[in-house]
Amino acid sequence: MATLILVRHGRTTANASGVLAGRTAGVKLDELGAEQARRTGERLAVVPLALAVTSPLERCRQTTRAILAAREPDAPPVPVSTDRALTECDYGEWQGRPLRELAREKLWKVVQSQPSAATFPAGESMARMQTRAVTAVRRHDAAVAAEHGAGAVWLAVSHGDLIKAILADALGMHLDLFQRIAVDPASVSIVRYGDARPTVLATNTHAGDLSWLAARKRGRRRAPGPAGGAPVGGGAGPAPGPA
Repeated sequence: MATLILVRHGRTTANASGVLAGRTAGVKLDELGAEQARRTGERLAVVPLALAVTSPLERCRQTTRAILAAREPDAPPVPVSTDRALTECDYGEWQGRPLRELAREKLWKVVQSQPSAATFPAGESMARMQTRAVTAVRRHDAAVAAEHGAGAVWLAVSHGDLIKAILADALGMHLDLFQRIAVDPASVSIVRYGDARPTVLATNTHAGDLSWLAARKRGRRRAPGPAGGAPVGGGAGPAPGPA
């Protein structure tokens, strides 16, 4: 299968003020968030992307545009699509309220300790959120691999809780443990969906060379060894990227 780069949108005005934005229209990146998205674009500029998929909310579309704007002028254009299945969780009546106020709600403790049992008032359940997000990324991943080959790399720009839920699924973790995963604004996480199991290659990264993903796209092997399965002992790591 292909390799998925998960990016959370950059910091927003709601993040900075401690408000749960949810699906509120018009929530945009603040100055720091725009800079975060630009820096993430610089990290990803070397990586050949077969596709970029974004949540329809403005903060994710802004982040996607910033990432793609960092690419070299002569780089092949990256197809961009919007998928409502990657939109923010429907927080229902919690949407637009300050986090410090929500922390006093009984449901807050459920969200923290047993999110699989949490359903937001007049909103969706966290279990439903995970199902739709995981189904969407696996569907896109299979389509990218079928069209561009197993070495293809693609990008999905979404929201913190969705990316945490996707990573939890890839790690084989129960949703009730997903609060152990951190996903910061504009961070990069990487998952490869293999035939046997997903492999989580990175989580919540803010810096570092990603040129090894370009080597993967060209079909270079990670290291000598068996053709399938996880290398016993950890292996030699990815092949170096271009100099």
